[in-house]
Parts: sequence; structure tokens; C-alpha cells
Amino acid sequence: MSSIGPGDLASFLAIARHGSFRRAADAIGCTPSALSHALRTLEERLDVRLFNRTTRSVTLTEAGAQLYARLAPAFRDIDDALDDLNNFRGTPTGTLRLNAARSSAEMVLRPMISRFLVAFPQVRVDLVISNGLIDLVSGGFNAGVRFGETIAQDMIAVPIGPRQRSAVVASPAFFKRYPIPRMPQDLKTLPCIRLRFESGRYYAWEFERDGVDLTVDVDGPLSMNDQSLMIEAALDGVGLAYAFEGQVADLVSAGRLVRVLEDWCPPYNGFHLYYPSRRQLPAVLRAFIDFCHEEAHVKL
Repeated sequence: MSSIGPGDLASFLAIARHGSFRRAADAIGCTPSALSHALRTLEERLDVRLFNRTTRSVTLTEAGAQLYARLAPAFRDIDDALDDLNNFRGTPTGTLRLNAARSSAEMVLRPMISRFLVAFPQVRVDLVISNGLIDLVSGGFNAGVRFGETIAQDMIAVPIGPRQRSAVVASPAFFKRYPIPRMPQDLKTLPCIRLRFESGRYYAWEFERDGVDLTVDVDGPLSMNDQSLMIEAALDGVGLAYAFEGQVADLVSAGRLVRVLEDWCPPYNGFHLYYPSRRQLPAVLRAFIDFCHEEAHVKL
């Protein structure tokens, strides 16, 4: 067997993590064609097929999955060993890879990252937006940002921002055609803009007042998987939208949206930064956690 170096295996791991030659090439700084050639060369040297490739997908074969399972922890150990050298530097360096839903990125994470990069100019941040829950380890991420209740119990989660509130809104023109809902159950008779998760499941709108919890399976003419677009549709008068208070506060103040059922939308715990439980955190992640602590004035 011809000599196989760490660079060959790193290319394989990048393709396995991203499930795409283009995304993997972007991540490691080469062209998709060069990465494809490197994989073909690796498979020829190993005399085994590692991926099933079609025009639409790139998936691991059984042999590829076994190789990935053995290599991924080893390369993480190498990354940790290199990262330990940060302890000998005056400031952290390297790349921090984060995964977050669009709403958390817009409301909390992006401004935090901007200030973090000013404070640590030698750090790079790779932020990937994904509204579905993902496996941080297999995806090659240092950490993610989600609501605490959605985070797996084997993860460490720390608050990364203030408490949040939900808001039910529609345009003034909408309420010229439809009555204002007084109770959450009234939503069942009104056109609503439904939120669809990447799994295909629809979100049931959640309410609480005086210790009473309610969920309402709303219906309506439009379903979307992006809250920002849902707000735009509400502005167009399509229906009622369920969003975060911070996303619509300016629009409500300007009179472009009307808020309803506000007494059924109490504050709740906000977004959390979460990461795998590991013996030693990468220095760049530790620096980001400490920075978030100082910025948000919460105990991490």
C-alpha cells in the first residue's frame, strides 16, 4: 500500500463531516475538484470505496463509516494537543466553529461574535446556520447555540443572553378582516403562518398564564421554516405569526405590526451556548465562554 499521510485522512474526514465536496473544500481551503481527486487517490491506495457518490449526495459506505469512527477521535486528540499550545501564548488563536439557529444568531450570537473578534483579532469564527438540531461532534463544531430545553443532556449548556418572550403579531390590515384573538384557543379559527422544523414537524404555539400551560396547533395558508420570512409574511397581511419579542419590537412600536395575547406570553429562559463534555476545553472556546460571561453579566 502506498504511503497515506495525515493530509489524505484530513480530506476524508472533511468530506464525511460536511457530506459535500463543495462545503468540505470551503472548510479546508481548496477546490472541490482537488478534493475529489484526493479522495479517488485515497480510495485507490486503500483499495476500498469510502463513499457512495451521486449527483445529489455523498454518503459513507460501511467501510467509510468504520474508518471515520476510528479516525475522528484521533484527529480530535491531535487538535486538542495543538490547542494546548495556546496556554503558552498571551492570547488564544485558531478557529472557533459554531452552529446556531437563525433566530439565535440574529438576536444574540452575531453581535457577540463581532465584539469577540475585536477583542481577539487572532481568532477566526466559522458560524454555520442550521435550524435543525445537529450532532456537534460529527459536524466538527466546538459549540452550538439553542434553547436549553432542546439540548441533549450529555452536553454542557450555559446561558448566553437575556430571558426571552414570545410574541403573536399580525398587520393592522389583517385585523380589518379578522377579529382580534382574546384567548389562545381563538387562533384555531384564524389564518396563522405555521413554523415547520427541518424534521417536517410543525410547531405548536405555546402559551402560559397564571400557571396554566396551553399549546395550540394552528393552521393557515402558509408554512415556512424561517422566522424572519414569517414576520415578512405577517407584514404582508397573510396571517398571524409567532416570533420572539426582540424580532418584532421595532415593528410593533412603528405600528406596522399589532401584538396580541401578550398576557399569555411570559418570559422564559433564553438561548444557551452548549458544547460536549470534555476533559479540557479548546482555549479558543474557553475564551469565548469567558467573553460571553463578561458581556452578558450572567454566571456561567
